[in-house]
Amino acid sequence: MSWAFLRDLLSGVNEHSTGIGRIWLAAVLVFRLLLYVAVAENIWKHERDEFECNTKQPGCENVCFDHLFPVSHVRLWALQLITVSTPSLLVVFYVAYREKKERRHGQKMHGTPGEIDGGLLCTYLLSLLLKTAFEITFLVLFYKLYDGFQVPGLVKCDARPCPNAVDCYVSKPTEKTIFLYFLVATSCLCVALNLGELSYLLCKYSVRCYLKRYHRKHQ
Repeated sequence: MSWAFLRDLLSGVNEHSTGIGRIWLAAVLVFRLLLYVAVAENIWKHERDEFECNTKQPGCENVCFDHLFPVSHVRLWALQLITVSTPSLLVVFYVAYREKKERRHGQKMHGTPGEIDGGLLCTYLLSLLLKTAFEITFLVLFYKLYDGFQVPGLVKCDARPCPNAVDCYVSKPTEKTIFLYFLVATSCLCVALNLGELSYLLCKYSVRCYLKRYHRKHQ
């Protein structure tokens, strides 16, 4: 799978971001996207073939694997990457719409910094809220689906058509657990960065509005 479109999308938003937003972008591209492409895909590449149960009952291994891992960790990780990056499209669409409108009228439609910041600010804040909500949702989803963030080496399975409770073995459990912990850590870092940027923007523009009203009042 090519991730170039996601990289280009995030890079396009970079010019409209604050310093904290650029740190978030670096965290996504380096610690999540690059790690996923270079390492994670290879670790989980043969997870089904390397999953073994101590039974020869036809269909038992397939049922147990589906029961224990309803969604592959790495595929859910990829879906998370795409989902948390999608709100950045709001900023891209807003900027493209504004530039098209300005070209149509042959002049700057947003003549003052307050008007420009107002429209872009609302869009940017909405994207931050959506990214934060998606990050938290996926963390909860990971925890609920796999009953924690640790990959066990040995699991018990008694789903039909298994004749009784059988032992099933997961390949490279320690390595997978380490990468899942890294996933959780980077997700929490991104949530903290989003909340920090949200607070920074709200405080910055609240102070600006207050100073503007104060200046008008004393003119």
